Amino acid sequence: MGSFSIWHWLIVLVIVLLVFGTKKLRGLGSDLGGAVKGFKDGIKEASSNDQAATDSTPPPQQQAPQQVKDAQTIEGEVREKTRS
Repeated sequence: MGSFSIWHWLIVLVIVLLVFGTKKLRGLGSDLGGAVKGFKDGIKEASSNDQAATDSTPPPQQQAPQQVKDAQTIEGEVREKTRS
């Protein structure tokens, strides 16, 4: 009851073939294969870009601090807002 036998799967396969036809199923399989291949290529490219980015930049503690040019000090007075 819990699992299907081989005969159930064969009947389902025949019905799917009748409904969709072999040509559409073949096209669907090739599209799915191309999508999986593209996904794998994207993962490889992203991981290689991440490695190249981490290899080229030094760690944050080794970077020189940025110097501020033309720094000005702004003096002011802070007052509390009173309600009237």
